[in-house]
Amino acid sequence: MEGNKREKVLFSRDEISARIKDLGKELSESYQGKNLVVVSLLRGSFIFAADLVREISVPLEIDFITTASYGNNEVTSGVVEIVHDLRAKVEGKDVLIVDDIIDSGFTLKKVIEHINDKNPNSVKVCVLLDKPSRRQVDLTPDYSGFTIPDVFIVGYGLNYGDHYRNIPYIFTFE
Repeated sequence: MEGNKREKVLFSRDEISARIKDLGKELSESYQGKNLVVVSLLRGSFIFAADLVREISVPLEIDFITTASYGNNEVTSGVVEIVHDLRAKVEGKDVLIVDDIIDSGFTLKKVIEHINDKNPNSVKVCVLLDKPSRRQVDLTPDYSGFTIPDVFIVGYGLNYGDHYRNIPYIFTFE
C-alpha cells in the first residue's frame, strides 16, 4: 500500500497467466518452422518474457536489449538510446520483440529500427499491455495481451520507483 492509497487490481495473476498461455499458443503457430529470436526489453519485460517463452513450443533463442530514455519524468522526450545491445546474430532470423507495455511507442520504434538495421527476416512486437491513448508514433503491436486505459499501473514487472516489479498481478492506486 502506498501512503493512504489502496490498490485496485486490474489483472489478477490467473488472468495474466491465462492470457500468456493463449499468446504462447498463437506465437507457436505463427513461428512454426521459423528461426525465432525473442528479444526482451529490460528491465520491465523480464517477467513477462520469461513466462511467455515457457508457453512457446517452438525452438527459440532469447536475448535482451536495455534502453534508456532521456527527458523529464512527465513528458517523454522521444530520445531513446540503446544501452546494452543484442549478443545474438539476428540476420536472416525472425525476431519477436517482447515488452511489458507500449504507450508513446518511442522506445519500441527505436528498437524496431535498430534491429531492422541487422537484416533480420522479420521483426514483430508482442506486448503484455497496450495503452493506445498515449501513442505518439504510428505503431501497433502485432500481439498484445491486454488493452488498457490511460492509468498508472504497477506490478508484474512494472515498477513504481524501485519497487513493485515482483508483485504477481497488475494494479493501480486509487
